[in-house]
Amino acid sequence: MTTTAARPTGALLLTALIAMIASAAIVVPSGLTLNPAEPAATLAAVHDKPGLHLLELALDVVGWLALTTAGLLLAARPASGGVAAGLLAAAGLAGLLHDAGNLAVTQLAADPANAPMAAAVLLTAKWTVNLAGLLWVAATLAMSRTVMRRAGAIAVVSGLAAVVLPWTTGTAGPSPALEQAGYLLHLPVMLWWAALGTSSLRLVSGR
Repeated sequence: MTTTAARPTGALLLTALIAMIASAAIVVPSGLTLNPAEPAATLAAVHDKPGLHLLELALDVVGWLALTTAGLLLAARPASGGVAAGLLAAAGLAGLLHDAGNLAVTQLAADPANAPMAAAVLLTAKWTVNLAGLLWVAATLAMSRTVMRRAGAIAVVSGLAAVVLPWTTGTAGPSPALEQAGYLLHLPVMLWWAALGTSSLRLVSGR
């Protein structure tokens, strides 16, 4: 990666981590995990806390957008890992689609009668973010073939566990507690890319 590309890419990767963690820090304690299995309760939670919902959603959008942009910057320079960059950008786009679904729930929360429609929207959003996680893990696997291999392997195994977790719940779908466990399992993937971003910034500052 050239030093010209390293600075913005590193900053974007760190921004993605900070924004997503900040978003999760709002979601978990406030009960805004948006469970498709309980659409009525989900709409009530969003209706009661619209400000918090929009704040965490805005932070999540910033995170996924930063990840997408970082992937596009890397993709413009194939020597930096073209396949990994494409997968990273695709993960960011899938994450943005997930947020689009959650944004739609904001308006659906105006009327409790929208619960059946909200359930379909939420279910689609949940599986879209699962796809985003899978693409992010694949990007980590591709990129870690050349840098930070051992840490990358750990991140990939943990990330795959996070992706597979919802598939173990059958027709019931993941509970909020299981979803939070998925967040924790995906954290090593996020930290791995943040470490890559930090090393990119050090590369620039060291010259």
